[in-house]
Amino acid sequence: MSEETEVIQPVGQENTSAPTPATPAAAPEPAAPAPVAKAEREKKKSVPRARRMKLSLTQIDPWSVTKVSFMLLLAGALIQLVAVIFLFYVLQAVGIFDSLTSIVSSAGLNSSGFDLSAFISLNRVVSIFTIIGVFEIVVGTVLAAIAAFLYNIVSSLVGGIHVTLGDD
Repeated sequence: MSEETEVIQPVGQENTSAPTPATPAAAPEPAAPAPVAKAEREKKKSVPRARRMKLSLTQIDPWSVTKVSFMLLLAGALIQLVAVIFLFYVLQAVGIFDSLTSIVSSAGLNSSGFDLSAFISLNRVVSIFTIIGVFEIVVGTVLAAIAAFLYNIVSSLVGGIHVTLGDD
């Protein structure tokens, strides 16, 4: 509102006072709608609107899938190897290998002096699981790249995966 006050008279009565000089910078504002409109604008500004976007995943870069799958499978193989080493030490500390050797010898199957703990050594276990890990990495990476190529072919036919993202 401007600093000048304007007198509003009921309809049917004439204004007998002298008119107030109007300045060009201060335009008269409507009396009743202005506070309501201003309150509505402030209310709209204070309440954030959630935005939603609909996107389609129509193509995947096979090289990117190959790199990411290689790194994830490498991390998985390292975790697997550490878990096998930990499990080997736990089983050895508990005495599982000695118990199995005594069970084999008491059953009469130990004709040549078979020792399970000598047969299952840490070096042999780590070597076997390293070979298995390398095989998993190679096969998994190749399968992920093939899956990316197949997804690109199928998405060109059906349009890909449609995703709606929301801003909360």
